[in-house]
Amino acid sequence: MSIQNVKISVTAPLENINDIRDAMAKAGAGVIGNYSYCSITSKCIGTFKGNNNSDPYFGEKNKVNIVEEIKLEMICDISIAKEVIKKIRIAHPYEEPAIEIIPLLDEKDFQ
Repeated sequence: MSIQNVKISVTAPLENINDIRDAMAKAGAGVIGNYSYCSITSKCIGTFKGNNNSDPYFGEKNKVNIVEEIKLEMICDISIAKEVIKKIRIAHPYEEPAIEIIPLLDEKDFQ
């Protein structure tokens, strides 16, 4: 089996999700067959505690902060994953966005 596609997930404030989705799609993520901009979003709760050197978008330094976020997930070809991640970082308001890259198996590889 070889990995051809990955799922890239990132959390962000609701007001930034459309900009991040656009950036990812323009980089080539979210293409499934004859469709583009394919994504899924879900509400979630994020927590973080920035240190003295942090510059949090929300909340305060040196305090556990709890924020409502949206998780955005899109599939992309592994060959463009690095560029998609670069575009996420440009569009994202956080200093350190939590980005997950999950390798996907192709159903054609199963007997």
